[in-house]
Amino acid sequence: MSQLRDNMISYISSQEIDELVTRLAREIEQDYDRKELVLICPLKGSVLFIADLMRKIRLPQTVDFVHLTSPKGQSVKIIKDISIDISGKHVLIVEEIIDAGRTLSFLKQRLVASRPASLKIVALLDKPARRELPIKPDYVGRTIDDRFVIGYGMDSEEKGRNYKDIYIFAQ
Repeated sequence: MSQLRDNMISYISSQEIDELVTRLAREIEQDYDRKELVLICPLKGSVLFIADLMRKIRLPQTVDFVHLTSPKGQSVKIIKDISIDISGKHVLIVEEIIDAGRTLSFLKQRLVASRPASLKIVALLDKPARRELPIKPDYVGRTIDDRFVIGYGMDSEEKGRNYKDIYIFAQ
């Protein structure tokens, strides 16, 4: 049985990903020195990224998960909301990739309504060419062109999330 990645080439290696995550962790630590963080993980794609980021951030932290869906042409729906009180806390939304921004914009508005002390967005990858709404991450691992990427949590019909590298289709 062939793997999805058999038709793809490595775009960002696991070593490069580790370097990006380490850099992001250091930036966050500098900005939040001696503060406790709440990391919010939008399921499913951000699981690998948040796990790695959590281990690299040397600050007190808690984590929670949210699961949203936004089928093309339909409004965003909450499948699983956060379960902790974030009022007065420093919150980071941890996204593996930002493209259109519809779901992230919805989530940000939803979390702002809970009155956190601060709310910022961390993205491993930012794809601004696909943006439909004016939302910008506060921390970016790498800005990429409009390419379809798979691996490190990103999938194609639920396949490829487990790949340690990030791949693009061979041209």
